[in-house]
Amino acid sequence: MGDPTTLGQTGSTPYAVQNMVNGKWTSSKQIMEIIHPLDKDAQPIFTIPDTQVEEIEPFLSSLRQVSKSGLHNPLKNPHRYVEYGEISRKAGAALSDPQVADFFAKAIMACVPKSYGQALGEVKVTAAFLNNFAGDNVRRLAQSFGVAGDHYGQMSVGHRWPYGPVALITPFNFPLEIPVLQLMGALFMGNKPVLKASEQVSIVMEQYLRLLHHCGMDPADVDFLNCRGPVAQEVIVQTPVRLTQFTGSSRVGEILAEATHGKVKLEDAGFDWKIIGPDVGDVDYVAWQCDQDAYASIGQKCSAQSIMFVHENWKASGLMDKVQANAAQRSMDDLTLGPTLTVTTKAFLDHCHRLTSIPGSQVLFGGKELANHKIPEKYGAVEPTAVYVPLEEMIKPEHFEACATEIFAPFQVVTYYNDETLDHVLNALERMSHHLTAAVVSNDPEFQTKVLAHTVNGTTYAGRRARTTGAPQNHWFGPSGDPRGAGIGTPEAIQLVWSGHREIINDSLVPKDWTQPKAT
Repeated sequence: MGDPTTLGQTGSTPYAVQNMVNGKWTSSKQIMEIIHPLDKDAQPIFTIPDTQVEEIEPFLSSLRQVSKSGLHNPLKNPHRYVEYGEISRKAGAALSDPQVADFFAKAIMACVPKSYGQALGEVKVTAAFLNNFAGDNVRRLAQSFGVAGDHYGQMSVGHRWPYGPVALITPFNFPLEIPVLQLMGALFMGNKPVLKASEQVSIVMEQYLRLLHHCGMDPADVDFLNCRGPVAQEVIVQTPVRLTQFTGSSRVGEILAEATHGKVKLEDAGFDWKIIGPDVGDVDYVAWQCDQDAYASIGQKCSAQSIMFVHENWKASGLMDKVQANAAQRSMDDLTLGPTLTVTTKAFLDHCHRLTSIPGSQVLFGGKELANHKIPEKYGAVEPTAVYVPLEEMIKPEHFEACATEIFAPFQVVTYYNDETLDHVLNALERMSHHLTAAVVSNDPEFQTKVLAHTVNGTTYAGRRARTTGAPQNHWFGPSGDPRGAGIGTPEAIQLVWSGHREIINDSLVPKDWTQPKAT
């Protein structure tokens, strides 16, 4: 593959992404063309294999060769922990190189348009993650612990054990960061993953796998499958895949949970809330962060701010006017505006209409299709939008579901509350179904404590600088309140998702004076 900025240019042959199975690059009888996300008249930006069910046998065979004890574990092939520490070091160094980082940032932008700053930030987080697990830090993920036994010669030792054959299904919105962090976690712990990336962005992970091969990874360690969702499900259910990690929509997550009989780890939908507390201050900063949380990456983050509860003390501060002014600076020219890949313009505007039909509701800004664009009709092209819904109407049973529906687009619901109605806000948060990220924007310790004590979101920022977005490599990112929840990025997340606990009790020494006791 050459310069990512040439993808989709007239007169060039679209790049052909390939499958990887059992260490070999392959294709399929049919291909799928990936359309240009910004220009409906342009040629496809690349093609991928459209693998059919009758073509999956090599993938089934590859996964069936992997035992439950994995490719390595604390007692089998421990040298592979060291090898992956070196592979991670080399890959981190490569992504830290400005030229390589620029290549991947532009590849991301070609598939899922977002600003260069957002795309490069994704590459930097991925590089930092890989650097974190250089050297001995891979084997430290499998660190065991011992507990004294009941008698001389006995000790129990707890180990982290791989699952063996596993599957990884990743989304379009972070084509590099999410797949890499989960893929490397699976590999570090000794699993053999089959990776199915989102079709629209598959080229990014194909290029990353080629980088891993260059950094010393055995090509047979990862199978890379390009196909449609039902075909991927067939691979999972027809093989001894013992864990499927899925990041994406809650609807697909539930389908996989049923198909795999619950053997899933999910990082699915996030209807993410922000509460702005009673203490007013740093208005410009708070407004800037609100705009970033709701509209950066064109609202296509699982951590994007979906709803904002604003204390009435902020009304006189001009907060929402400042948020609107910041949103108005976004432009197609620098891709701070662009297509929504899973929400059509019609679906977006229909949702706006549904909410504005609630008594007292109104569009604060946006609610329109972008002007002068060539975005394909299968995608959405909409302005950053905020819709105000009165709290007393929002919490009514006939309205709440619509108000708490995630729209993967530059969209948020805004409402106001006061000290007397804070409990109504907390009750609304309790009724929400998914609990990924949240922000408590307040330096008031009593207010902070009350909100944090009565909520469950897995990644919650608190304080004046609190945000809903942000999945760096330095802290846990993932949902809470669901035993199937998957974290990402940290040692604890990797251990939770990609390994299970195994206890081995060493008990070897029979006392010399032992006599057989009476049967019990």
